[in-house]
Amino acid sequence: MSENQQANSSWTAKQVYLMSAICVVVGLAFGYFLRGSASVAAKTTAPAAATQAAPPATMPPAGAMEQGQPMPSLEDMKRMADKQSASLLEQLNKDPRNTQLLIKIATNYKSAHQFTEAAIYFGKALEQDPKNVALRDEVAAAQYYSDNADAAISTLEAGLKFQPNDPSTLFNIGIMKYQKKNDAKGAVEMWQRLLKSNPALPEAKRAQVEKLISQASSGTRPPEN
Repeated sequence: MSENQQANSSWTAKQVYLMSAICVVVGLAFGYFLRGSASVAAKTTAPAAATQAAPPATMPPAGAMEQGQPMPSLEDMKRMADKQSASLLEQLNKDPRNTQLLIKIATNYKSAHQFTEAAIYFGKALEQDPKNVALRDEVAAAQYYSDNADAAISTLEAGLKFQPNDPSTLFNIGIMKYQKKNDAKGAVEMWQRLLKSNPALPEAKRAQVEKLISQASSGTRPPEN
């Protein structure tokens, strides 16, 4: 293998590890209020297994690199998701408004870290159930990790007309404005609205929001994920 090929192989492995870590970080970045896939499954009656994020079945086990087994590239993972979704897409062609199928396909791409595709199919599912705030979270998260914070914020803001005081939505809009838009003022406004409109918020969550407000108000740089 040439030096360039070795370098590309090494970088690909690093990319995969980085993208795998994102699935953990998403729970920390939005996480304290984010409902996640389990809520989506409950509200759409899709099978739980179809809407839970998990590593692709063909991902090598931990330690595979030490054993000399190559890690899949992001392109490999895309092909895996395409293959996993092929039969579902055939069904979807016959029933394009089937929310359960759309969520299954979206979850395949989400699990393979193909967030652009995940956002598309979660978005189509949301069109069938626009009041489903948990599903809206999924769309916004996929858009956010597709490096499209503006779309993610717009998606969440649109949900406020259905649930104007939803703590998860208000929290996540604040996080996105703080981290990606460097809009401390806008973030603080969201978090203050969250606290004011949710007086029964558990103390631990209230303390987390108050800490973020203090950091943003003091000009502390937002944490990057």
